[in-house]
Parts: sequence; structure tokens; C-alpha cells
Amino acid sequence: MKKTLAPPLSGFFYLNTNMRAIHTIPDDTSLLKKVFDLQAHVGHTPLYKITKLFSKSNVSIYAKQEWKQLGGSVKARAAYNIIRNAIENGQLSRNKILLDATSGNTGIAYATIAQQLNLKVALCLPENASEERKQILRMLGADIIYTSKFEGTDGAQEVARSLSKNFPFKYFYASQYTNENNWKAHYNTTAIEIFEELPAITHFVAGLGTTGTFVGTGRRLRTLNPNIKLISLQPDLPMHGLEGWKHLETAAVPAIYDPSLADETIQIDTNEAYEILKKTVAAEGMLISPSSAANLAGAIKVAQKIDRGNIVTILPDNADKYKDVIKQLLK
Repeated sequence: MKKTLAPPLSGFFYLNTNMRAIHTIPDDTSLLKKVFDLQAHVGHTPLYKITKLFSKSNVSIYAKQEWKQLGGSVKARAAYNIIRNAIENGQLSRNKILLDATSGNTGIAYATIAQQLNLKVALCLPENASEERKQILRMLGADIIYTSKFEGTDGAQEVARSLSKNFPFKYFYASQYTNENNWKAHYNTTAIEIFEELPAITHFVAGLGTTGTFVGTGRRLRTLNPNIKLISLQPDLPMHGLEGWKHLETAAVPAIYDPSLADETIQIDTNEAYEILKKTVAAEGMLISPSSAANLAGAIKVAQKIDRGNIVTILPDNADKYKDVIKQLLK
């Protein structure tokens, strides 16, 4: 008689001396399925053409509205890719706490995704982060570890590294500033979305924070068309108001940053970004964040210097998490 094979056990197993299957470590297929299902809610953001804020014959500016995805910011892409990769490789499970340093948006993305997956999150956050961000993170169930306001995200990274080193079995340290899954998220999604929608892109412009957006998107765009110009943006001073951005000359340079990638780097003044923010509300009807406005300011600077081209920049988030700042700017 032909024997019917029993379906395989879920997880890992071994055979004992009597050739019986002994179940040992169950794999969490429900967690894997949930993280795969979330992919549909990350990325796929619209490319918006700027028509009223800036206008010039034969030159167009397009901006990717990154708040229109899970978590409400561009950081959803990196956070999702980091979490998914860690789950697939067995580094993160419901028995470990996801740990990282953040200035806000990545933390919100982590916490939003973790809430969907029933994972625990601990975030090292500078104590001078906006009250709105702290409140959002608390509502999402994140454990906030406050760090020195004088040391910014560099200090927060030191605290996260120390916790990870001292409690390796308690935490999975995501390390967004060194984790290659940060820039790879943009290499595999952001750049592809841009190029498919606008194959005639000539310039890509983006600010530097963790540098993942610029590095990943820029690298992939270069493979799709080597003639595309890549322009990075930085704040003009170490003390600036562009949350999430880094003044690389005076800050710890992220390990994932590639200094050879940019064709040009443009400095952006915080007040200039604030003015663009106000003008964008009036001209385009979009209420965006200061860092989004800074990216637009950089794109306009590039547009003013060229005679022909299609410039694409990133709008990392809208103004939902900056109500106090917006209130002061628009009063």
C-alpha cells in the first residue's frame, strides 16, 4: 500500500534515534506573514509636479509626497526594510526588543510597524524632541529612553550602542545610521518608483540625515541613467532648525554615507526653508515640514541654474508633527 506522507511540522525539527520527529524551535510564520502583508502599505507614493511655487520654461520640479504611506514619512521605507530583514534572518522576534536612536520620524515608523506586528520597541530620543513626537511615540506604545539634548542624535546613538552591548539578548539594535538595509530600501523602491513615473528625470536632489534616502536613491538612479545629476543638501550651520538633517562637517558621519556619490552639495539656510514652507502653503496648498521645505529650496536653487531638465526631490513628511513650529511660522 502506498503511504501518504504527513505534512511537515512548522518550524525546525530533528530525528531522534528511533527516527521520530522531535519539534524544537517553532518558526513564527504568523509574524513573517504579517510583515510580508505590510509591504503593500509602504512606498508607492505620488510624484507631485510643482507648478505655482516655481515656474521656468523647459525646467520642471517634481516632489515625492512621502507622508502618504504607513507611518506618515519617508522613514517608513527604511524602517520596514530593516525590520523585515531582521525578522527573516532571525535577529528580531517577539522575544526581543527593537532598539534604535532617532530624532523622531524613524522612531514613529518603527513604532507604527511594530504595533502592527505586536513587537516591542525602545527608542533613544534626544530630550529636546518636539512634544508632538514624544506624544505620538507614547501613543504607539514605544518605550522612550531620553538622551542629552546637547548631543543630539549622535548622543542618542551612543546610548543605544551601549544598551545593545550590555544587553545583547534583550535588544535587536537596528542601527539605522550603519544598517545597509536603510539605503537599500530606497535603492529597491524609491528610485524605481521615480524612474518608472518620470524616466526623463535629469536631477535628483535630497537632504542628508542618515543619508539613506540620498545614497540609496542616487545609487539606483545612476544605474538606470548614468547622466542623472545627484545633488545633496546640508544645513549651512551646525546649529540649525532642520530636524533630521546633519551638518556632516561637525557631526558623526553615518557609516552608510558615500561621499563620492554627489555631483554637488548645496547648503540650505533654515530661515530660507521656513520661507519656502510659507510660500508652498500659499502657492501649492501643501502644508509641509521644514525638512520638506528645505528640499524644495534646494530643488529651486538647482532649477535656477539650469536651462532644461526635470528635477525630482523628496518631501519626507507633511506638517502634522510640527504644529508648534507651523503655528509660529504662519501666525
